Amino acid sequence: MLLAGDLGDPAHCRDVVAQTVAKYGRIDILVNNAAHQMKFDEIGEISDEEWRRTFAVNIDAMFYLAKAAIPHMAPGAAIINTASINADKPNPTLLAYATTKGAIQNFTAGLAQLLAEKGVRVNAVAPGPVWTPLIPASFPPEEVARFGEKYPLKRPAQPVELASTYVMLAEPMSSYVSGATIAVTGCMPMI
Repeated sequence: MLLAGDLGDPAHCRDVVAQTVAKYGRIDILVNNAAHQMKFDEIGEISDEEWRRTFAVNIDAMFYLAKAAIPHMAPGAAIINTASINADKPNPTLLAYATTKGAIQNFTAGLAQLLAEKGVRVNAVAPGPVWTPLIPASFPPEEVARFGEKYPLKRPAQPVELASTYVMLAEPMSSYVSGATIAVTGCMPMI
């Protein structure tokens, strides 16, 4: 089921959840994986609109989707949020993006505690460099060509290399894992 729209719009987030529940009757797993990032060399280059857009897509949408989905989740359900290595090792040229990724880690830890008695697990995956359409859309070609080279594995991840981490956090055998952030960073320490 594809539902196009702006995840920065709370009404759209509520509608996505309502349509999902109407079709499937409940929500077992919510994966929050939307992101917006733009590179800026100076804080003065970041417009108010750009700052708000980054927060709207990266953290506000996560809140709106979780808030709408939680009433339709039973014990054993899972919420998996996508953070980033930028939460702990912020790239200064991605100031807005990195700030939202830190907020996602705090949102995850707090929400996990809030939902513990309900039996809903909340965790985060914090990828390092991953080859997605966001990269060529955010960086100049010379940086795209070197993307991931500074990491110990000397390359970015392919999205499929993160899949098993999301599956592990979603599956019932991980019932004691909640409030965690799992780093998938190509051997770059995230402490």
